[in-house]
Amino acid sequence: MNQKLKEKTQESLSAVLPITAIVLVLSILLVPMEVGTVAMFLVGAVMLIIGMGFFQLGADMSMMPLGEGIGVQISKSKRILYIILVVFVIGATITIAEPDLQVLAGQVQSIPNNVLIWTVAVGVGICLVIAVLRIFFKISLSTLLLVLYGIVFLLSFFTPGSFLSVAFDSGGVTTGPITVPFIMAMGVGIASVRSDKNASDDSFGLVALSSIGPILAVMLLGIFYNPQSTSYTPTEIASVITTQDVVREFMLALPHYAKEVLTSILPIIGIFLIFQLFCRRFQKKQCIRVIVGFIYTYIGLVLFLTGVNVGFAPVGSLLGGEIALSRFKWLLIPIGMLIGYYIVKAEPAIQVLNRQVESVTNGSISASSMNLCLSIGVSVSVGLAMLRSITGISIYWIIIPGYIIALVLSRIVPKIFVGIAFDSGGVASGPMTSTFLLPLCIGVCEALGGNIMTDAFGVVALVAMTPLIAVQIMGVVYKLKSGKKGVADNLPVEADEILDFEGGSAV
Repeated sequence: MNQKLKEKTQESLSAVLPITAIVLVLSILLVPMEVGTVAMFLVGAVMLIIGMGFFQLGADMSMMPLGEGIGVQISKSKRILYIILVVFVIGATITIAEPDLQVLAGQVQSIPNNVLIWTVAVGVGICLVIAVLRIFFKISLSTLLLVLYGIVFLLSFFTPGSFLSVAFDSGGVTTGPITVPFIMAMGVGIASVRSDKNASDDSFGLVALSSIGPILAVMLLGIFYNPQSTSYTPTEIASVITTQDVVREFMLALPHYAKEVLTSILPIIGIFLIFQLFCRRFQKKQCIRVIVGFIYTYIGLVLFLTGVNVGFAPVGSLLGGEIALSRFKWLLIPIGMLIGYYIVKAEPAIQVLNRQVESVTNGSISASSMNLCLSIGVSVSVGLAMLRSITGISIYWIIIPGYIIALVLSRIVPKIFVGIAFDSGGVASGPMTSTFLLPLCIGVCEALGGNIMTDAFGVVALVAMTPLIAVQIMGVVYKLKSGKKGVADNLPVEADEILDFEGGSAV
C-alpha cells in the first residue's frame, strides 16, 4: 500500500472508530438493533475509513495544488474585471458540482430544483468574488462579516418560518468536501503573492464568506416564492438478513453515488484543463500527480458517500426515534454532545482545514488544537440541536445570540483567528452532519410528533455556528497569554506554549 495512503487511512480509522464504538454501545444498552442493521452500519464504517483515506490523499495531490495555483495566477493579474469574472465562474461552477446541494434541492420541493441550484450557485459566486476582492483591497474580514450577517438577519424577519431553518442549513451544506479544499487553497495562493505581515491572516475567510451566499440566496427565494411548507423524505432501514443482503444493498447504491461524484468532480477537472492550457503552470510529472489525485478523490468520495448514506443515515434516524420514545429521552442531550464531539473528526474536509491552518501558521496553531476546539464547539451545537428537537425551541433563540457573540468576538481577537473560525464553521457542517446528525434529529421529532422542518432542520446551521465561537475563544486565550508574554499579534510563538489544548486547559 502507498505509504501516504496508509497514513491517511490510519488517521481516518482514529476519526471514525470512536463514533462507531458509541453507536455500538448504544445498540447494546438503549436501542437494541437487528443484526442486519448493525452489519450495514459496520460495513458503512469500513467504507468511511477507506473513503476518507483516499479523499484526504487525493485532495492533497489535486485540489490543493490546483486551488493554490489558480490563486497565485489570479493575484498576478491587474485587471479587476477579469478577476471578478474568473472567480465568479469558478465559485458558481464548483457550487453546482457540490453533491450536498442536490440533497438540499430535493428537500425544498416548493421551489424548482434548477432554480434553487442556480440561485445558490450565483450567491456563492458573488460572495466568493467579495471574498477575493477583500484580500486585494485589504478590507477587514470582521467588518465585512458584520455587514453580510446584518443583511442575513434582516432578511430572516421576512422569510417564512418553515423555510428559515433550511435557509440557515444551506450555508453549511453547500460548502462541502468538493468546494472546501479548493477554495481554501485558492485563498492561500492569492495571499501568498503578498509580502506584508497580514498575508497569512487574509488567506483565510473565503469559505466563511462563500457560505453566506447560499443563506442569502435561499432566503430571497423563500421571500419571493413564499412556500408554506417544505418536505423531507424519511430515511428507510433496509431489510437485510444475510451477509449477501448487506453486500447487495451497498452494491445497488454504489452506481448512484459513483455517477453523482463523477458529475461533481468533472467541472473541477475541466477547470484544471483550462487553467493548464492557458497558464502552463504544472510540469508533466505534476500534471500526472494532479490527475492521480483526482482519481483518489473520486474513489474516496464514492466510498465515503455510499458508506455514510447506506450504513450510517438509517442508524441515526433509528437511534433518535427509539431513545425519544423511551423514558430516557433527556439522555439525548448528553448522547448528542458525545456524538458531536467525535463525529466532527470524521468530516472529510476537517482534516484538510486543520492541516492548512497548521501549515499557514507554521505550526503556531496545531492541527490537534484545532481538532479539540472544533470537537468542543460541535459537541455544544449537537446538544442544542437535541434540545430543540425535544422542546421545539425556535432556532431564532439560539442562532441570533450565537452569531452576535461570534461577531463581537471577531472585533477583539487576532485577525487570523477570525478567518480560521468562520472558515471552520462551513467546513464542520459537512456530509456526516447532513447524513447522520440530521436523521438523528428527525428521528426524535417524528417520535415526539414535532415539526420536522422547524425543529429538526437547523442542526447543520448550529454545527456551522458553534465553531465560530469556540475557535475565537481560543483566540481570546491566545491574546491574553501572548499579552502577558509581551509578544505581537501575529502568532510568533508555538501554540502549545500558549494554547495548551492537549492538556485541556484552554476552553
